Amino acid sequence: MSPVSTQLTGAVLVITIDHPPVNALSHAVRAGIVQALEAAPANISAAVLQCAGRTFFSGADISEFGKPPQAPSLSEAIEALENAPFPVVAAIHGQALGGGLEIALGCDFRVMDAKARVGLPEVTLGLIPGAGGTQRLPRIAGMALALEMASQGKPISAAKALDSGIADAIAESDLAASALAFAKSKSRDDKRSTGARPNPETDASAVDHWRAHAAKRQRGQKAPLAAIDAVEASATLDIVSGLKRERELFLERMSDTQSAAMRHLFFAERKSAKLPGPRTEPLSLERAAVIGSGTMGVGIAASLLSAGLSVKLLDMSDQALQAGYNRIKTIFQNDVTKGRLSEAGCSEILGRLTATTQYSDLSDSDIVIEAVFEDIEIKHKVFAQLANVVGEHAVLATNTSYLDVDAIAERVANPERVLGLHFFSPAHIMRLLEVVRGKKISATVLASAMQLGKRMRKVAAVSGVCHGFIGNRMLSCYGREAGLMLLEGASPRQIDKALTDFGMPMGPFTMGDMAGLDIGYMNRQKLDPESFEQRAFLVHDRLVEMDRKGQKTGAGFYRYEKGDRTPLDDETLEDVLRAVRSEQGISLREFDDSEIVDRCMLALINEGAKILDEGIAWRGSDIDVVYANGYGFPRYRGGPMFYADTIGLDTVLAGIRANAARFGDRWWTASNLLIRLAESGERLSAYETQSGALS
Repeated sequence: MSPVSTQLTGAVLVITIDHPPVNALSHAVRAGIVQALEAAPANISAAVLQCAGRTFFSGADISEFGKPPQAPSLSEAIEALENAPFPVVAAIHGQALGGGLEIALGCDFRVMDAKARVGLPEVTLGLIPGAGGTQRLPRIAGMALALEMASQGKPISAAKALDSGIADAIAESDLAASALAFAKSKSRDDKRSTGARPNPETDASAVDHWRAHAAKRQRGQKAPLAAIDAVEASATLDIVSGLKRERELFLERMSDTQSAAMRHLFFAERKSAKLPGPRTEPLSLERAAVIGSGTMGVGIAASLLSAGLSVKLLDMSDQALQAGYNRIKTIFQNDVTKGRLSEAGCSEILGRLTATTQYSDLSDSDIVIEAVFEDIEIKHKVFAQLANVVGEHAVLATNTSYLDVDAIAERVANPERVLGLHFFSPAHIMRLLEVVRGKKISATVLASAMQLGKRMRKVAAVSGVCHGFIGNRMLSCYGREAGLMLLEGASPRQIDKALTDFGMPMGPFTMGDMAGLDIGYMNRQKLDPESFEQRAFLVHDRLVEMDRKGQKTGAGFYRYEKGDRTPLDDETLEDVLRAVRSEQGISLREFDDSEIVDRCMLALINEGAKILDEGIAWRGSDIDVVYANGYGFPRYRGGPMFYADTIGLDTVLAGIRANAARFGDRWWTASNLLIRLAESGERLSAYETQSGALS
């Protein structure tokens, strides 16, 4: 059955697309639109193009990317709209994104629902608009807005679309009726093909602004600059030549590894939310409690409130509790100031927040998330108190970065309801949520946690129990190699620069200073000294013992002026390095940036493969999701596992074996999974295991 149907209403042809869930512009949809236009009665005056369901066209059908094209293409469907002998009115509700906006731009007029949004998000997939968006949009809305929308990928509101000329009218109530009435007011003489509009005026200042913005905020990405090039071409090329130039740039991006990496993450983030096995109905979680009103507790509470839950915030001190409550209030008041939230909305959210010092007030909670100090004995005490007050149905979660979730669960009645929810700071902003499944967790509780993550607009990924779970376990290997190279002769600044040039948002030493070197120091005090490479962190520990804990003390690996986070080189660090190197009998050598990057990346990849082989992660793509969303791994490289596939598993394996021969195999024993996949030619990022999956 075709997803496209038509109905004649007076002299107006209404073309309706019903292609759930989001009306993607698949081949069947494109072909149906062209056929409907070709079969239109000769006496009609206009047509309305509308979509059933929750949204207008959400964009191109990404599942068709990389497959042989099927006519009509999206560009051909848009040309059919432009060449129709009657005007076509697009009725836009929900979102018109990417190809959805491009097809709307091919129509003569656009009527939008007041809550609708339009955008060109292709850069988030390493692409640029490929069906005329960079040529038609500037001819309608001007170059400045087109540059912003094409290079940034952020959608705009219906009000802004109306102001800029993208929309011709806003429907305050019934969109279908408004679009039909608008179409009935038009005749064939009102036909106004976008392609026939004059070129936009060149806006050199806007071009320069968005190029500079892309260089700073989208560092390393090629697509934003290509989008700017395409929009800029609209000022000097006729529509045919402009479309040809856009297509050339689009195909360059499509064939590039960056787009493949970003498309991989697009699908990986959707897959990470899906649990293996039969679907389990989640619990209804409406009443939440957060224990601890520090930085993490505040961020977690704000995330839950934003998701619509009622939240009780508990702390033992009235003073700490009041401070935490005030910080939560400030978060939402800042949203009001920035126009993201109304005063009424802010009041409604804060009305769902209760502060308490009494555990007994948590008795009706559906879920309790503990966010106290990272000490297992303290957490044991918290869970023991919870067991006395909350119902047996309540989900109990620990926000821990490293600790053994199974050890916490074994002290609790009904351990199947205990899990880890590893939020990343600041918790109300960071997208990643590591959901840690203990060995006794129930499928229902795990499904409920994943549903809660979705509700909080987090990207949730499941991890099994091990020290550091997926992300921090891998990070320790990354940090180990950075620390060893520091001893061997590379400077903190050289290491940091090599890794930021690779695409990381900051280097390991800048990151350590920002987070606080004492955090890692305290964590290492609790570890078996044989479980990690102590030499790699000798300098870190020496600095902490000198009260150089990073930015908060004004010095760590770098020195910081008061009120300024700019890292400055410091002779005191050089003295520490000389002393530690002498004590360890280390001879200095020169490093080039490629070795720095290779050592750190190979360590990440090898540990990730071990995590996957052990069943700690279910999918290689889940590891990529964790690193892209929680640790700043450049999205245009797709995550550590995808990056390994990009450079070739044979190359990765050879590098690991070379490091084993050079530095010993204690930390450089190649993952068995990596060896198997290199031999079989399979991809690490596509590997899936059911090891450790719930029964």
